[in-house]
Amino acid sequence: MKVVIVFNHPYQKSYCNAILEAATRGLQVGNHEIDLIHLDNDGFNPVMTADDLKAFRDKKPVDPQVIDYKSRIEQADYLIFIFPIWWELMPAMTKGFIDKVIFPGVAYDYTNANNTRMKPLWTKLKGITLITTMNTPSLLYSLIFGNAIKKAMILGTFWKIGFKNRKWISLNQVKMASHEKRTKWLNSIEDKFSKLK
Repeated sequence: MKVVIVFNHPYQKSYCNAILEAATRGLQVGNHEIDLIHLDNDGFNPVMTADDLKAFRDKKPVDPQVIDYKSRIEQADYLIFIFPIWWELMPAMTKGFIDKVIFPGVAYDYTNANNTRMKPLWTKLKGITLITTMNTPSLLYSLIFGNAIKKAMILGTFWKIGFKNRKWISLNQVKMASHEKRTKWLNSIEDKFSKLK
C-alpha cells in the first residue's frame, strides 16, 4: 500500500519524531510505500487567506502546497497523522492542513444541492489513523476536555466527510512516562504498522 504520513512537530528530537521513526520502520517491514508530508520542513503556511476562502467557495485550491498535497493523497491507500496536542488541540500547522487541504473539491464534495451531505473524494483511502502525544492524563482529557481531538478530527472532520475506518492512538502523560513505557509504545506502533493491510 501507499501510505501518506502527515507529520507536524518542529523539534527534531521530540517524542513525535521517535513515533514517526517507529511508524516508518513498521511500514517498511510491511513493504509499504511511504510518502512523508512534513509540514514543518515544508514551511507549510496554515493561514487561510482571502484567496483561499474564495478557492473554498469555488472548490479550486490556489495554494501550490495544497495542490501538491492533494495529488499525493489522492494516490494513497492509507493516511496517518502524527502530532502533539498542545493546550488540548492540534498545533497550528495541523489545524491549517485541516482547513486548507480537507477542502471541497480536494478531500470531499457535496452530494446535494443544499451542501449539507458530503462524500469523500479520496476514494482509495482504506483508513486514517491519528497518533497524538500529550501530557494531560487520558481520564482528565476525556472528562474535562471532552476528547477535543476526537471531536474535532475523528468525528468533526473525517466522520462527517464519510471515512469509515478511523482510529486514534492517544499517548498520554508522555513527559512523565518512563523510558521503558515510551519504548513499549514505540514497539507497539512499529508492530501495528508492520501488519497494516
